[in-house]
Amino acid sequence: MCGIVGYTGKNSALNPVVEGLRRLEYRGYDSAGIALPTEIGKPLYIEKRAGKLKNLEEALAKTPNSTSGIGHTRWATHGGPTDTNAHPHLDNDGKLALIHNGIIENYVQLRAELEKRGHKFKSETDTESVVHLLSDARKENNGDLAAAMRQVCKQLKGSFTLLAIHSDNPSHIVGARRNSPLVVGVGNGENFLASDVAAFIAHTKVALELGQDEVVEITPTSIEVTNLAGQVVKSKQYEISWDASAAERGGFTHFMLKEIYEQPKAISDTLIGRLDGLNLKLKFKKFEKIVIIACGTAYNAGLVGKYAIEKWGQIPVDVELASEYRYREPSLDKKTLVIPISQSGETMDTLMALRYAKSKGATIFSVCNTNGSTIGRESDAVLYTHAGPEIAVASTKAFATQLIAMYLIGLEIGKRLDNLSKKEVNAIIEQLSALPAKVEQVLETVEPLRELTRKFKDVESVLFLGRHVGYPTALEGALKLKELAYMHAEGFAGGELKHGPIALIDKGTPVVAIMPAEHSVLAEKMASNIQEVKARGAVVIAISEFDFVGADHLIRIPKTDQLLQPVLAVVPLQVIAYEMAVARRNDVDQPRNLAKSVTVE
Repeated sequence: MCGIVGYTGKNSALNPVVEGLRRLEYRGYDSAGIALPTEIGKPLYIEKRAGKLKNLEEALAKTPNSTSGIGHTRWATHGGPTDTNAHPHLDNDGKLALIHNGIIENYVQLRAELEKRGHKFKSETDTESVVHLLSDARKENNGDLAAAMRQVCKQLKGSFTLLAIHSDNPSHIVGARRNSPLVVGVGNGENFLASDVAAFIAHTKVALELGQDEVVEITPTSIEVTNLAGQVVKSKQYEISWDASAAERGGFTHFMLKEIYEQPKAISDTLIGRLDGLNLKLKFKKFEKIVIIACGTAYNAGLVGKYAIEKWGQIPVDVELASEYRYREPSLDKKTLVIPISQSGETMDTLMALRYAKSKGATIFSVCNTNGSTIGRESDAVLYTHAGPEIAVASTKAFATQLIAMYLIGLEIGKRLDNLSKKEVNAIIEQLSALPAKVEQVLETVEPLRELTRKFKDVESVLFLGRHVGYPTALEGALKLKELAYMHAEGFAGGELKHGPIALIDKGTPVVAIMPAEHSVLAEKMASNIQEVKARGAVVIAISEFDFVGADHLIRIPKTDQLLQPVLAVVPLQVIAYEMAVARRNDVDQPRNLAKSVTVE
């Protein structure tokens, strides 16, 4: 989940490396560091600091000039967030520096062996074992760092992205990846390596995909990719579809607030060109069941997808936590369609569940937001959402576009299997097309909600209730509040309230209720649930498309089809979480202990 960036070119490396780290800080912000070669054959210049990137930047006032370098922003796994444990790590000569994202599972054995050889360790990290191993391998390969990297990767167990630089050949940077993201930025007289294209988008919009167990060596004028056997591999080149301004705050106080307001465009972009069909080669008639696998926010989107696919497509759907899926040895075969959902396309739990499903013969149809990602490449088909870069750790527009992807898949299956009449299809398309404008309407009316939320900043607990698709929406609202406000928040199905959770209600407990469509049986049931909590002292905030009179506070949203309501209902929930975090003086964009892309199990 760490952020990695490397630069080699004709200009000073400091600016692109630090700028890249700033754009990647959403991946981890426990510590940060850089390594720069300043003189051939001499020890590298190293600076690293615990805490956020600003701590490192303050220490870089008198940094020597260098035209190449590597940088790292960390989400701590092995060893606490200290200066010593921060990356880069050096070999004992101080001439070789290495940065790492992932986990080296056999580092204990490697460290013991290296210490017997005389290597001295300074940190508690698993990464330091790799830099010492790489130092020995480089000597064995007559100074060839790429050959050394290939040799070392064969000895490592676990997941990793590695970047290394040596002062003997300072213009060369070598990277490698296994189950962890790494992309190449192709420049003019300069080249880049990074965890995410956001790191170099200000300099180039041309990128290369790297495959599993591939090693890349870049210089200012060359890029060579090989497999672990040393054979040259031809990589796929692609153009990044957004520009650097998309990764800037653009006048907003926080990235999260900006991304909340970008949702109408993101939804529209994901719908464009797809309402008439998805142009897939999948034969949906052969599938007897569908399994959606995901984690966190993406899991909540999958729960909504279950309702849409089962209603429109008439195929049974299971929604599974990817982190648990393969460990219970589920039953699946060639008649199973598996839909992994991942914003980054690199979520390790989801990727490993995908590979398990594939090994059992299942067909994989993934949903992700990142072109060239591992999950996308390893799928039989992929539906890319068009949320654009999402910098804030708490997901907003990525969730909205994942919902749209679920609806598009449900619609496609319903049409392919002739479960929907032409009139029904046209009605769904009309409702989907209207969503961007309706989200705009919601955003135009959130100021009173922000003011209301501030009144609850000192409460200890908030509960969320929903029925039907309102239930996974409630789960998402609770997750956002946990992530940002660091407070107890739970989402419940309204009917389950009396089976235990009602014991949590105390006088003054805020309860956010997502009301189903007016005059429906579900609306009547939810109204009863609201009376139950009010009778026990709860303060009810209702999100409703009609003038529901049973709440203490009413947040109106536009009318839409019941299945599509989560796209609208989640916006006030995002605003509540955002405003609660601001009121409690928490870091909105970089909540404690979290990272955007979870690339470790």
